[in-house]
Amino acid sequence: MYRDLPSRSVHGRTFTQEARRAQIVEATIETLAEIGYTKTSFTAICRHANLSSTGLISYHFAGKPQLLQEVVRTIVEKAGALRTSRVAQETTYRGKLGAYISSHFDFMARYPAHARALTEIAELVRERPALELDDVARSALSVEGLVTLLEEGCRAGEFRVADPPVLALAVQGALDNVVRHHELFAVADPDRLARELTDIFTRCALSP
Repeated sequence: MYRDLPSRSVHGRTFTQEARRAQIVEATIETLAEIGYTKTSFTAICRHANLSSTGLISYHFAGKPQLLQEVVRTIVEKAGALRTSRVAQETTYRGKLGAYISSHFDFMARYPAHARALTEIAELVRERPALELDDVARSALSVEGLVTLLEEGCRAGEFRVADPPVLALAVQGALDNVVRHHELFAVADPDRLARELTDIFTRCALSP
């Protein structure tokens, strides 16, 4: 007979504890996407996760800010992995900029709940800045990766951008607004919109 493997430790937690944390995080993402931040309580999350008590959430997360931090980390890592894979496939910086933009639409299509949840949290930290959510705000709103891409494109001679951080903010702002617009009006052809945005911002990056 085979014996059950022991519950090994991951970052000081067992696999069982990691699985429970992941279950809570996914349930929080679904809850945020479905009913918004203001209605997302531990009780609502419990219903999504089929947990018997809110105490199970409190056992793994000290409070709502800590849970939101883990939610953002999970979403940003998932989106970042998709974006990195798409960008790495391109051999030119013009292609990489297009891949960066199109990966945003790809992420929306593959993980709509994640995209909506991140929008909820980003709006929260814009409207109600709180000390305990500073890290969340930086993660959700960061454009550092895009700034680096534009700067490298300039050094390679492909782009001529006077202020990469400003252009990065413009690109990210447009992409964030696409999520909000899609929620209200349902973008019929996201691929076409991705191509048009790529064309617009590529022209900006190539301007003397």
